[in-house]
Amino acid sequence: MTNRRTLFGDAMNIPANESNVVHMPAELLAEARKAADEEHRPADELVSEAVRRYLEARKPSANAARRKSLAQFLMDSPLAGANLDLERRKEYPRRVEL
Repeated sequence: MTNRRTLFGDAMNIPANESNVVHMPAELLAEARKAADEEHRPADELVSEAVRRYLEARKPSANAARRKSLAQFLMDSPLAGANLDLERRKEYPRRVEL
């Protein structure tokens, strides 16, 4: 593993075990540490929050389950079987003000 460092574990002076070791490119690690320093919080907290937000964003939302196509929305309408005549009559031209 060249050009990678551990975020948690040796690099953070935390004993490494399977649950807290993450390998990432050195440039990304440096950027994460810089951002964490600017926010005055530990880098592992910043990365954990970013991963948590990413995973939360991947979950389908309640709105996504309720979304329907326009055709499905119209077919589910109470007026779906009402046989409404919605066609515009072409023999009566519309007035146009110029």
